[in-house]
Amino acid sequence: MAQADRDAVELSPHYYRDNFLRLFDTVQRRYGDILTAREQAVLDCFQEQSFDAQCLYIRLVSRTGPWFRESRLHYPEIGAVTNALDALLGAGLVEEAAALDSAALGQLFTRAELERAFSAQLAGRRVTSKARLLQEIADLQCTATELARHASSLEPARIVAPAHGDVIALLQLLFFGNRRQGLTEFVLEDLGITAYYPYPLQREQRLFGSRQALEEYLACAELADTYYQHLEQGTPADLAALAREVAALEVRHASSDSRYHRLCNRLARDLERQGEFELAAALYARSERHPARERHTRILEKRGQWRAAREQCEAILAQPWCEAEQEAARRILPRVQRKLGEQPAPRSRDRFDEMRLRLPAGPQPVELLAAQSLQGEWRQVHYVENRLMNSLFGLAFWEEIFMPVPGVFHHAYQGGPTDLYEREFRQRRAAAIGRRLQRLHGADAAALLTAAYDRYHPCLCHWVDWRYISRDLVAAAARSIPMPHLLAVFERLLFDPRENRRGFPDLLALGDAPGQYCLIEVKSPGDTLQDNQKRWLRYFADQGIPARVARVDWADD
Repeated sequence: MAQADRDAVELSPHYYRDNFLRLFDTVQRRYGDILTAREQAVLDCFQEQSFDAQCLYIRLVSRTGPWFRESRLHYPEIGAVTNALDALLGAGLVEEAAALDSAALGQLFTRAELERAFSAQLAGRRVTSKARLLQEIADLQCTATELARHASSLEPARIVAPAHGDVIALLQLLFFGNRRQGLTEFVLEDLGITAYYPYPLQREQRLFGSRQALEEYLACAELADTYYQHLEQGTPADLAALAREVAALEVRHASSDSRYHRLCNRLARDLERQGEFELAAALYARSERHPARERHTRILEKRGQWRAAREQCEAILAQPWCEAEQEAARRILPRVQRKLGEQPAPRSRDRFDEMRLRLPAGPQPVELLAAQSLQGEWRQVHYVENRLMNSLFGLAFWEEIFMPVPGVFHHAYQGGPTDLYEREFRQRRAAAIGRRLQRLHGADAAALLTAAYDRYHPCLCHWVDWRYISRDLVAAAARSIPMPHLLAVFERLLFDPRENRRGFPDLLALGDAPGQYCLIEVKSPGDTLQDNQKRWLRYFADQGIPARVARVDWADD
């Protein structure tokens, strides 16, 4: 959304309650059947509260806490905060502090306030910082109840915390489909301005099909939390025990796969660094996510298991998971073959079609300067980078992107499924994508893609950047680029969406007739081709797609 549009949005004073109720209603509708009696009771209790009490509770659970001073709760849109707080305390949705630790005191009070409260106990001690003061308070070995009494001497009103934070965290997980996002992100200030495609939200397609699936996900999340705690606390020796627990876990539900595989990879990599190769290899074997097979191959190579390493490389090259894995196997295999006394196949050197451009230096980006200099050779030259090809892909496969697939759409405000850039994207939609590719063969690209533009504009889709593509650009590109060339690009995007959505050439030059076009990567002096750019240029050469590298020299040098 443009900044002007953002500035024009006038949020309701109670926008956060509106957003929370959207979250609340979505979870109730999709997951009400798997909530526990306690979880449902908390939701029912919230619904029974007054408007102001609901607003205050949402404010509290959205802020960094957990403890808050009543005297610091200033929300003009909420009537009498004291009355709302009384209601929440009576309902058990908020609790009053009966015990506090020194860290909570540090979060609640200023250094000056704490020095005043503990002046008698710390008499004669010179404290130079708040952190040191908190350590001095901790060293007093006061009970948590005693610390709370000290706090009450500083706060004339109450010190409170929202209760049932675990239930709110669960609601957020069920709504967002992950634990990263929360109420602080869920402002949705552009609701009503951003158009969301009306994909179906069916209960049978939800992420967690059962309570058992949810509990398994939470168990994996708890193991991941333990892993990060070991890293933060500097206790790497405990990773081996955790690794055995992770390796023994039997994952039965697809909703846990991604989290479990990521944990296996991260834990295995740390064990690998510690020299725990067998345990690391066991974890990599449990993972179906890159770089598990690559790292396992490197362990085999490091341990001198050349034949097994070669077999692993060959397995990767036969069915690679992604570009990075394929590239790694191509680099490892020749080394392993030499160790086995074999002669590796020679690697061909890149020889890309190049041109030289002598340009005057100016304030504009070098790509725009190059585009201007090429206008005399072509009918049109557009500065497109990754945006155009990605957008054409999104328009061509829009229905497949938004088709109902289990576990990828969690709420009505997504710009695509959660597996949009994963290799599973094609696997889970194989039949539909196959049919789409068949329909695209021989189709009129310009008619098809402009019709898609008209049909879907301006709905949010992470593949299509409406800010930088126009109907005219889509039509011009589709008239000039043959459909077989577009299909070749689409196939490579489908193979590794995350990696291959980057690295496209900067410019699209269009001629006067169909088939007359060129993709041009612009490089200023000293700039080199990136790996993803090289991969695309190699692929273009293999597919007969016209592409060049424009090397720029400054005319003033």
